[in-house]
Amino acid sequence: MTNKLKRMYGTWSSPISPKLMTAVRRFNNIQWDGDTLVWSETRGTQSLLVAQTGLEAPRELTEPTISVRGHVGYGGGEFTVRGGVVVFSADGRLYRQPLSGGRPRPITPAFGAAAAPAISPDGQWIVFVMSYEGVDGLALVDAAGEHFPRKLAYGTDFVMQPTWSPDGQHLAYVTWNHPAMPFTGAQLQLAHLERDHAGVPYITRVETIAGSATVSVFQPEFAPDGQHLAYISDATGWNQLYLYEFATGEHTPITDAPADHGQAAWGQGLRTYGWSPDGRAIIYRRVEQASASLWRVDLRTARRERVRGTEHYTHFDQISVSSDDAIATIASSSTIPARVVSFGAADEPPSGLNYDGPGLNVLVAAPRGDQIHARSSTETLSGLAVAQALTFTAPDGEAIYGLYYAPTSDRFEDPTAPPPLIVNVHGGPTGHTPNSFNLKAQFFATRGIAFLDLNHRGSTGYGRAYMDKLAGAWGVYDVDDSVIAAEQLVAQGLADPRRLVITGGSAGGFTTLYALVQKPGFFRAGIAAYPVADQFTTALETHKFEAHYTDYLIGPLPDAAELYRERSPLYHADQIRDPLAIFHGSDDPVVPISQSESIVKALRDRDVPHEFHVYAGEGHGWRKPETVEDYYTKILEFLKRYVLFA
Repeated sequence: MTNKLKRMYGTWSSPISPKLMTAVRRFNNIQWDGDTLVWSETRGTQSLLVAQTGLEAPRELTEPTISVRGHVGYGGGEFTVRGGVVVFSADGRLYRQPLSGGRPRPITPAFGAAAAPAISPDGQWIVFVMSYEGVDGLALVDAAGEHFPRKLAYGTDFVMQPTWSPDGQHLAYVTWNHPAMPFTGAQLQLAHLERDHAGVPYITRVETIAGSATVSVFQPEFAPDGQHLAYISDATGWNQLYLYEFATGEHTPITDAPADHGQAAWGQGLRTYGWSPDGRAIIYRRVEQASASLWRVDLRTARRERVRGTEHYTHFDQISVSSDDAIATIASSSTIPARVVSFGAADEPPSGLNYDGPGLNVLVAAPRGDQIHARSSTETLSGLAVAQALTFTAPDGEAIYGLYYAPTSDRFEDPTAPPPLIVNVHGGPTGHTPNSFNLKAQFFATRGIAFLDLNHRGSTGYGRAYMDKLAGAWGVYDVDDSVIAAEQLVAQGLADPRRLVITGGSAGGFTTLYALVQKPGFFRAGIAAYPVADQFTTALETHKFEAHYTDYLIGPLPDAAELYRERSPLYHADQIRDPLAIFHGSDDPVVPISQSESIVKALRDRDVPHEFHVYAGEGHGWRKPETVEDYYTKILEFLKRYVLFA
């Protein structure tokens, strides 16, 4: 017996308005300094630093006139903290500021872009990633900013994640060269340091200790005693955690589960594990079927334990461990908005339990529970959809993964027909959609529109072989899997075959366009944000980070020119007949707006139903609240016009 009102799918009143989509606080990074937790968060167009010491109230560290953001590649690595000092990136420069307060002081010049700062153990030096005029490398500046930065490690196309050894005599960092991406092939470098007569560190030699052109490495971190270096590598086909021992030169795997313990390094400063302060354990994230869990491995016994108190979360970002063994992270689930939380130090296992060797999965007590330091403004929402991890089967028997959000409401139901379905294709295209809080999915599900976040073949998070399915096959598996997943949801009664929509941004926007080219009439409509339409333009005009990405995804030019033409929606726009909405920022440095303009001209010339919305001052994605609100308002209008009542 139900008292819910009968109303057509897609027309339900939702607690999530287009305006609410603009009010989300996005947490980006967190780090401990003693008992002070510092995090960066984005509110609208501004990114700021916030700190909390013990149980004191959080306090804002940076002023509204400063936006804290890394500017190398896609960003990240926006700050670091040590010894009561925070060093952060804003407007391409590095600034230094005491945690106790005061005004920030610039310590690098106002040119180029600086990110991923790391403070030396003695607090005297800052090593950071510097990008200027297309050249990237590691630079060094004194912590007071009294002298001009000097080059430290150059000679590769890219560098990320620099970290100091505890004695200050070594640096570890990750490098890679075109045509690789950091998640297709990268090298872990170990630099040996000495000091000149003025005490300035310089590199005497560099060793490559892991990784290759076809094996990726991620997040080097020295043990507190400096005897080991932890890192993540996909050498065995999964991102696993390893220890490198300096005394012997041996590499020892610490994890072995068929799960993802790292992530694709789309930005600087990403972290999926942290050392305990005594160096006896590592706390790490394990991702299976897009859902994450938090674990602790005892390096003396190799016993792996899931951290108690974390079970109700399904996603963890930016793990940091304090000097008293408290674990801080950005946690969420499909129904819990992202929050900054910390978990107390773990107790010893209860007596009376029989632990029979390495690998046994037990729970570690977290006696203080989780302390919530900061919440999203959407915490009060109720009646949300729970993400369901689904596996679809391709005709060749291979698995395809996705997260399905069924229409959900406390007030409404529609028992008369299956719901309309939006198939959402992530960017990358070797990206990944985790089982985290997804307000976009909830925006549609709470209106009675089913939503599928597709992790098509070629996505990260499911092992190297799954990601490499897209090598040379961009435009094949992503399109096929979008159709296969929709067909199987229709067959299960979870989607209406007459009201299927495909959507995505960037690479997902390409898949949207190309699906309408390859499968006309299958999807009722498409919605593409800053989509790739011309693969030649993408290869020749995009930013440095992805300048050779299409070598992996399609093939190197000029040999693969025919494939580039075949996989460019622009050259087949005459096959698009289904309604299409395109959104683009006027200042997009990754996918120039000219790509969308060309597609729109072809649609206009053939009288194909379409909408084209240009957002002035926006880049590759939306930052302005007014843009976000208008974007979702326009999508709802588009769906009503072409899908819901068609």
